Amino acid sequence: MKISKKLLVLAGLAGVLALSACGSNSGKGANTGNKGETGTAESFGNQVKHEIIGIDPGAGIMKATAAAIDQYGLTDWKLIEGSGAAMTAMLDKAVKAEKPIIITGWTPHWMFSKYDLKYLEDPKKVFGEAEEIHTVARKGLKEDHPVAYEFLDRFEWSSDEMGEIMTAIQEGKDPADAAKEWADSHGDRVDTWTKDLKPVSGDKLKLSYVAWDSEIASTNLLEYVLESKLGYDVTALQVEAGPMWTGVASGDVDASPAAWLPLTHADYWTEYGDKLEDLGPNMTGVKTGLVVPAYVDVNSIEDLK
Repeated sequence: MKISKKLLVLAGLAGVLALSACGSNSGKGANTGNKGETGTAESFGNQVKHEIIGIDPGAGIMKATAAAIDQYGLTDWKLIEGSGAAMTAMLDKAVKAEKPIIITGWTPHWMFSKYDLKYLEDPKKVFGEAEEIHTVARKGLKEDHPVAYEFLDRFEWSSDEMGEIMTAIQEGKDPADAAKEWADSHGDRVDTWTKDLKPVSGDKLKLSYVAWDSEIASTNLLEYVLESKLGYDVTALQVEAGPMWTGVASGDVDASPAAWLPLTHADYWTEYGDKLEDLGPNMTGVKTGLVVPAYVDVNSIEDLK
């Protein structure tokens, strides 16, 4: 009889311990937020604190995201202002921990090469169709600097080509060095932009651009080619989008290769488009929208409701 009682007590203790262990594991899994646990909009929203990580407050993508929050009825969501560098730092931290995150994103951008990301579907087309990056020039540039004008008019390249420079910069290379290395290793490509153009002798030229990774890459490339192949003395000004457009429109800046149209810089085009010259796209197939890591089980902006 004593032996039977001991066995019953031991069996009871084992059962209690087993139940405790199950409860502990269940609670731990519910709080990790790792991939596979973002299956509902409610759980995903809670895990990211209903925050969309954005960039500079004046950027067109921020305006479009605010419109998306309104049009999709995402009343619980907040758009967090910051910078491109801060956004990618938060993305890097989240991806390394396999945590959910939602950001404002655009291509071309080096983060799509480094991480497995996806755009959320946008059935209402708030972010529009694919965009283009245009080169815009001040009126009179063709008469004052015909060689630079023709080069800028010819300049066009692909997102993959730009991505090579952006990735090199992101990995620590100086932007000017990355642009030089790309140009020197793609001589045939550069020749298509400069063929039969007669170099000048130190003529001054001023470019402006916004501090986005894509525009840092393109402007450093243009500066290098204009100086090393065409003889110009180039000043490249890094400014906000507003001053970039006003500088070209007023004639204080000769050109900019960083006009995102028709959506991102729509307001600036409406205000300044008739005061400058559009040389057309230097890159097509550009895209903006809301972006998440591929392991997140959310596929559409509508899923955020």
